[in-house]
Amino acid sequence: MQIGLFGHGKMGKAIEQIAAAQNIGIAWRINRENLSTLTPELLRQADVVIEFTRPESAYQNVMTCLQAGVPVVSGTTGWLEQLAEAETWCTENHGAFLWASNFSVGVNIFFALNRYLARLMNHRPEYHPAITEIHHIHKLDAPSGTALTLTKDILAKVDRKTGWTLSPTPPGTDNIPVTAIREDEVPGTHTVQWSSRADEITLEHRAHSREGFATGAILAAEWLIGKTGVFRMEDVLGLKEGALPL
Repeated sequence: MQIGLFGHGKMGKAIEQIAAAQNIGIAWRINRENLSTLTPELLRQADVVIEFTRPESAYQNVMTCLQAGVPVVSGTTGWLEQLAEAETWCTENHGAFLWASNFSVGVNIFFALNRYLARLMNHRPEYHPAITEIHHIHKLDAPSGTALTLTKDILAKVDRKTGWTLSPTPPGTDNIPVTAIREDEVPGTHTVQWSSRADEITLEHRAHSREGFATGAILAAEWLIGKTGVFRMEDVLGLKEGALPL
């Protein structure tokens, strides 16, 4: 497998390191400095592209890959308003695209637990959810894409909640409060808390490094080769609802 790296920042370098350990080749590396060298011919030297760039450039980067006929895995967050457009183009033109707010295997198990607990809590009106995410000070978007995925999955399961707001959220509202904290070099901590007057239930995932994200991105890239359609990490890991005995 030959991977093309769209974005060669901290995540791109982490992916490169994991790829080298697994004897996976890097066909090319594109960042802002050498973007002018990108051509469809260069793109096609890769079997699959992994894209970790910036929110303002992610849509164009993904579309460039899809239009060149190269499968693309994207982990850039903060561009959800354009994601559906890219996915529609991919479906209509028989491309291959996988986007995830977080590629960590542990986080995707965490997502599945969050969906299951939310389903239970739909019948327990005395409990109220809140989400907190902590990331390094260099992260561009707030709240994180992972926090938004957690929030979206709760909203899909819990009828009494209709939206979310950045904390603090006025008491008695139907919105889920989301707190975004930027602190030092924290790679990522996400907490889902369900509180009642009597007690509290907490789910938490703490990343120790970027290794889990990089390993999951490579796993997704390998899985995507040869497929057609729009996918998520839950497809890669077999974590879709209905596939689990929950």
